[in-house]
Amino acid sequence: MDRLTTLELFTRIVDRRSFTAGASDMKVSRPVATAAIQALERRLGTRLLQRSTRNVTPTVEGEIYYARCLAILADVEDADRGAGGAVAGRLRVDVAGNLARTTVLPALPKFLARHPGLTVHLSEGERFVDLVREGFDCVVRGGALVDSDMIVRQLGAMDEITCASPSYLAENGVPATPDDLAGHSMVGFVSSRTGQVLPLEFTRGGTTIEIVLPARILVNGADAYTTAARLGLGLFQSPRYRVARDLAAGTLIEVLSAFPPTSTPLSILYPTSRQLSPRVRVFVDWLVEILSPLTRAP
Repeated sequence: MDRLTTLELFTRIVDRRSFTAGASDMKVSRPVATAAIQALERRLGTRLLQRSTRNVTPTVEGEIYYARCLAILADVEDADRGAGGAVAGRLRVDVAGNLARTTVLPALPKFLARHPGLTVHLSEGERFVDLVREGFDCVVRGGALVDSDMIVRQLGAMDEITCASPSYLAENGVPATPDDLAGHSMVGFVSSRTGQVLPLEFTRGGTTIEIVLPARILVNGADAYTTAARLGLGLFQSPRYRVARDLAAGTLIEVLSAFPPTSTPLSILYPTSRQLSPRVRVFVDWLVEILSPLTRAP
């Protein structure tokens, strides 16, 4: 294994806190990865990693070496680009499921054609992820963010609306104000962060009102949430872009438009250690480009 590949392997092992995960990222076996790091430590004359049965952590010397490796790898990528080379390598990203399928995937062929040396590993989900430990280069998330040491790039805010199916409204009536919601029900969405059912939100006179209605079904995914509403199982709230086709087809109907939910911020997050990487920079810039039309200034 050449020196540059060894440096990248070392940074991946530190990021993932695992020889097995780091080796998998680099597409080498665990024994090959172990032998390469042992050879690196012998050459440097110092121990870089502390191994335990649970995880792998860098020593003090390993932390210093890790930071230098990140800078070196970024400089090599920049040098390649400056000499006419293209960004290359693998990007692992996680995007909220519906957004991945409706917006990111349809635009991805043009991005890959623009950067033929890049490979994208796209995961889709709603849960909170540990970017560094799980090996993600960046994630896209909607909603308020918990404090973290990640770099956050705000895209803007997505307008939210309240909807229900025609069958639900025919059976339960069309509410004119939030005060009319007695006797109504909602599709319950369970937050992956808190494990609690999120209330419906309405704004009235500059004040936000939160209302929890009875829910006969609870879900934790955006697609299931929308499907349950289409089936007449209750009121629900969603970014407008997500239900645009349903609104046009009449399978969902907007209600309480004079009392909209608060808008949802859309953000890209990536670890501080990734900010130097040209391949991450070009991907984040592209995400900003394709996702900005879905948002407005917060």
